[in-house]
Amino acid sequence: MNDTIQQKVGKRIQEIRIQKNLSQQDLASKCNFEKSNMSRLEKGNVNATLSTLEKVCNALQIDFTELFKF
Repeated sequence: MNDTIQQKVGKRIQEIRIQKNLSQQDLASKCNFEKSNMSRLEKGNVNATLSTLEKVCNALQIDFTELFKF
């Protein structure tokens, strides 16, 4: 089964977070999110808003386009 766009973006967030040696908790804190929300985002269980994705990009110090390189 093909992953949804939410799952693909979630996997990219997780990949980049791991590359930057950040825990899920660290990234959640930088974004002002609960860890559980970050977990759901990485699993692709939520349809993130653009403003949510912008916060994640800022916290990871990446360009928005990086989330869509799958």
